[in-house]
Amino acid sequence: MSVRYVVTGTDTGVGKTVFAAALAAALDGFYWKPIQSGLDDETDSETVARLSGLADGRVLPEFRRLRTPASPHIAAEIDNVSIDPDAIDPPTVDGPLVIEGAGGLMVPLTTDRLFIDVFARWGHPVILCARTRLGTINHTLLSIEALRSRQVPVLGIVFIGDPEERVEASIVHLGGVRRLGRLPFLADLNPLTLARAFGEHFDLSVFQPESRP
Repeated sequence: MSVRYVVTGTDTGVGKTVFAAALAAALDGFYWKPIQSGLDDETDSETVARLSGLADGRVLPEFRRLRTPASPHIAAEIDNVSIDPDAIDPPTVDGPLVIEGAGGLMVPLTTDRLFIDVFARWGHPVILCARTRLGTINHTLLSIEALRSRQVPVLGIVFIGDPEERVEASIVHLGGVRRLGRLPFLADLNPLTLARAFGEHFDLSVFQPESRP
């Protein structure tokens, strides 16, 4: 089976979609977002298609597209649709697959099931994206603890933002996780600048199956 990675964040808006686009492009793979909440603005899949430069067909259709920009369980209720977490399974593709979650780990899919419960059922390695700004130590360590309490494998941490060496070092040490790299803010964000930033700040070999801890 081809390698599969789940890209999630410590919170919403941390930059995980941009990182997912960069990783999918670097791996020459596929991208899949199971649940999209909110369709009025550019969706995450559309953002990845725009920033990754992946060929047509490499950005896969979502499992559910919800009109309302809210937590999936609320959006589904408003949109009068149902979500069966047990029916959410990654598609079979011929190549690496980057899967992006919605918001943070504890985002509810139904009134009693969370996104992290689906991640635990899958068992695929998780890449946790975290901001480098104030408050990230607490959010990131709590996310790591939640993943480990459910025996979800953690490939490592990706930091997004300006460098904060002491903050990053504290998370790596206290969380006992691998630092995969840091994606800086890009004033001019496009496929070329994103690919260049990924190449400068990440070692692609870390994301190959033989490099996994």
